[in-house]
Amino acid sequence: MRPLLLLLTLAGSALAAPPAAIPPVRFTDTKLENGLRVLIAEDRHAPIFGIAVSYAVGSKDERAGRTGFAHLFEHMMFKGSQNVGAGEHFFLIYNNGGSMNGTTNTDRTLYFEVLPKNQLDLALFLEADRMRSLEVTKENLENQRQAVKEERRLRMDNQPYGRSNERITELAYDNFAYKHSVIGSMEDLDAASVEDVHDFFRTYYAPNNAVLALVGDLDTKTTLEKVKKFFGDIPRQEAPQKVDLSEKPQEAERRERIEDRLARLSRIDMVYRISPGNHADTSALQLGAAILSSGDSSRLYQKLVREKQVAAQVFGFVDERMGPGLYRLIAIVRPGKTVEEVESHISEEIARMHAEPVTENELERARSMIRRSAAGSRASSLGRAIRLADDAVLYNDPGRLNRLYAERMAVTAPQIQAAVKTHWKQANRTVIVTVPAAAATKSGAKSGGKQ
Repeated sequence: MRPLLLLLTLAGSALAAPPAAIPPVRFTDTKLENGLRVLIAEDRHAPIFGIAVSYAVGSKDERAGRTGFAHLFEHMMFKGSQNVGAGEHFFLIYNNGGSMNGTTNTDRTLYFEVLPKNQLDLALFLEADRMRSLEVTKENLENQRQAVKEERRLRMDNQPYGRSNERITELAYDNFAYKHSVIGSMEDLDAASVEDVHDFFRTYYAPNNAVLALVGDLDTKTTLEKVKKFFGDIPRQEAPQKVDLSEKPQEAERRERIEDRLARLSRIDMVYRISPGNHADTSALQLGAAILSSGDSSRLYQKLVREKQVAAQVFGFVDERMGPGLYRLIAIVRPGKTVEEVESHISEEIARMHAEPVTENELERARSMIRRSAAGSRASSLGRAIRLADDAVLYNDPGRLNRLYAERMAVTAPQIQAAVKTHWKQANRTVIVTVPAAAATKSGAKSGGKQ
């Protein structure tokens, strides 16, 4: 065989070979006497470590009239504790070569840091001190209440399509747990009292309601002893009441029209209520979403943006949750085109996924995206720490990241078709059409009315 032909043959064989398995993340799983779950994974590739503390509290745990508490607490936890002054947490982390942040969603609240390996004691001290003794004062509450209200103005109230982003979940869900937004309402933030904050802290920010994950250049035995030293004497609290996340089946499409004074183009928001994140259908829908609406080669982008040129942008994604999640589609209508044209083409493409299995080429492209996502989530010690902690809090399954990749790579075209037919149906759909306020006024439409 000629050398060039041999090289081409070898290259073709390499491309045709199945992708190698992603090495598993090996970790220890220990529960302290006070209920704190501790996950430790050693990684000697760099002299750093990531630490993630995930608390089993999100906006799903809030009650009517007191929304936004979980997100408010994300801010409050940086305002100081018994041995750490307001803002000192940031100062100590950054001055010792680290980085940090926090985030809240519907199901959990997460705090995380990355630091050099010689700063393990510092990270454990800071996280333990605020878990034990958050400084809850009227001044701190008022300061962070105003910060959160300003964040709401910035991210939602004064953003194009901000109301649509909030309203779509309000309309799609019936159960209050997921029906309201994570950031909460201005009225509820104003109503929060110091006593409310104390009660919330005592109930949810307890060691038996948290998972601590550490990944990096660490010795497991030494690290666990240090964790016991810093966290072991924090008292457990009575376990919070579990929240009912169930939803009755949706029996008919829900639809609203919103006028937006900040929007310059019309937009369609479309969601389908789907299975919980750890359900097999969700894995199939992740691949279906990749094929239908992820990237420039997706069916919707090719059809709406390139071929028909009715949309300026279109994309979709699966919003996984502990309870019923959402598959969400967003399309920006091109100037001179109509909402009806765009929605008609979207419906046609979803109907095509009902009628016939996706192609093998499309499935391979989706698998490549799954592989890239799985590799990306493990690229850093912090990424692995966050995945371990969150999977333990959300699904009581920290080893989920080691199985999920293989499970999703094994999804077949018939499984995708079956999941799409089950969940992506018109009766299970919620649609919000947002139009620029001036255009809506000219057409005689009324804000918030049904289309």
